[in-house]
Amino acid sequence: MYQKISVLIIEDEKSICDFIGKTLDSHEYKVTAANNGKDGLALITSSLPDLVLLDVMMPDLSGFEVAQRLKSNPDTADIPIIFLTALNSTTDIVKGFQAGASDFISKPFNKEELIIRVTHQISLVAAKRIILNKTEELQRIIAGRDKLYSVIAHDLRSPMGSIKMVLNMLMLNLPVEKIGGEMYELLTMANRTTEDVFSLLDNLLKWTKSQIGNLNVVYQDVDAVEVVDSVIDVFNMVAGLKKITIREEKPEKLPVCTDIDMLKTIIRNLLSNAIKFSNENSEVLVKMEEQGDTVVVSVKDSGCGIDEEGQQKLLHTDTHFSTFGTNNEEGSGLGLLLCQDFAVKSGGKLWFTSKKGEGSTFYFSIPLKK
Repeated sequence: MYQKISVLIIEDEKSICDFIGKTLDSHEYKVTAANNGKDGLALITSSLPDLVLLDVMMPDLSGFEVAQRLKSNPDTADIPIIFLTALNSTTDIVKGFQAGASDFISKPFNKEELIIRVTHQISLVAAKRIILNKTEELQRIIAGRDKLYSVIAHDLRSPMGSIKMVLNMLMLNLPVEKIGGEMYELLTMANRTTEDVFSLLDNLLKWTKSQIGNLNVVYQDVDAVEVVDSVIDVFNMVAGLKKITIREEKPEKLPVCTDIDMLKTIIRNLLSNAIKFSNENSEVLVKMEEQGDTVVVSVKDSGCGIDEEGQQKLLHTDTHFSTFGTNNEEGSGLGLLLCQDFAVKSGGKLWFTSKKGEGSTFYFSIPLKK
């Protein structure tokens, strides 16, 4: 059913009020009126009109005062106001806009000017409503998608973790001499694929939780060197499969206050990428140092590097991408976005340098605990 646009006139001169009312009524607007600021405020609060035509010079409350009260109330702050005034000085116009005016109509005015200015403001209101509705709809869609991703990642992560554990045990207890080279190679490939899928699910679960505000963040005092070392210990075996050495340059201790899981997630993803894009028999350098009031951790590889076009896209949610590693390892491109998100949540940032054919260095910072 068609709903008329509602316009409230607040004007103490009856002849002007009647003229405006008749003009707008003939153009299918729903018109109500008040002859003073106090009654006008009451009508606005109760009916929430689409537009207010407001006289500036009134005996009880001036139009400026009425506008200021409307704009200070969250329920009425977005209602557009057109001032009706005989005051045409620059000072009065500036004062009106500062009070919240959307437009001015100078007295005396004719029907054509009145309709054009009213129609223009109503068009802006309609456009804003469309944008807000579309934004809310998009937010609902994104929230639903993120929740679905979270459920999928959570439900698949547990069984994939069990498969990963079994494959790791098989590799430890079934040496190549016992099962033969071909079978051992298949087992290695299955283990590597399982690790990649588990890492993807873990990243997806954390990313969606972070985006919808369900990430449980616990800040505590830790030694960054100790945390990074614990992750490197795990990745030494992964690096060993490609005959890659992980070397460290680090001080004895670097105290920080951060979420341990977020810190480990950043290091895991950066190390995984460095190994993935490094050639066999190469080195990955992990460097930790104090720079002013921050701790900077860098992971450097001498692998394939990233071209300039790829560098522009890499850390943006709408343009991020994934490429195959030096041994055709697959990725999702989600890991670096998660690293960037977690670095910012930790009070730092993520950045990188890279040159095609020479390798990349990824850095992140977190505040140093003094």
